[in-house]
Amino acid sequence: MTPAGSLLTAVDLCKAYGPTPALDGASFSVHPGEIVAVMGPSGSGKSTLLHCLAGIVTPDSGSITYGGRDLAAMSDAERSALRRGEFGFVFQFGQLVPELTSVENVALPLRLNGVRRKEAERRAAGWLERLEVDDLAGKRPGEMSGGQGQRVAVARALVTNPRVLFADEPTGALDSLNGERVMELLTEAARSTNAAVVLVTHEARVAAYSDREVVVRDGKSRDMEFAR
Repeated sequence: MTPAGSLLTAVDLCKAYGPTPALDGASFSVHPGEIVAVMGPSGSGKSTLLHCLAGIVTPDSGSITYGGRDLAAMSDAERSALRRGEFGFVFQFGQLVPELTSVENVALPLRLNGVRRKEAERRAAGWLERLEVDDLAGKRPGEMSGGQGQRVAVARALVTNPRVLFADEPTGALDSLNGERVMELLTEAARSTNAAVVLVTHEARVAAYSDREVVVRDGKSRDMEFAR
């Protein structure tokens, strides 16, 4: 059963890598504007669940519905278009392009979507300002601290105004002070655009920024949304 009003829903997902099951009947849902923390120990299947939800990994069985559309029925090109435009991503180590400046890194998703350079960099500069790193517009990743780089990564994830933001351990490489500020800025920015956030973490202090928690253990999830 799909929860009413859900933007992104997974039901009974199974995924194995060889003989090892990563997901074993996991279900999940997130509504527009909602922040859901996916929690669980290392190796529990959290990141595999996120990758399935984002259309990066195809589950062996189960269904994923986004905006009323079946992800499995989409072509690779359609899923790629989703990841470029309607999905945003923040990873543990930022994964910025080292040869590009901050403004060029943030503008990159727009450029890939065909936006002209001047307009893309104008929008990127606005997001750098919102994430309080506009003074780093001309700096490359090697010239920034970890916390600064992660703010740039959040700006890059949000520059396309995605409907869903996937954040996989976004503060895992930061100290507690920088981690708190990144989470404050990330959640404030997401709420301002009504983006749904799927937040993978094993830290309670990070999960505290969410509206709801889903626990994954041994490839199974406990999503209370399905019990309503």
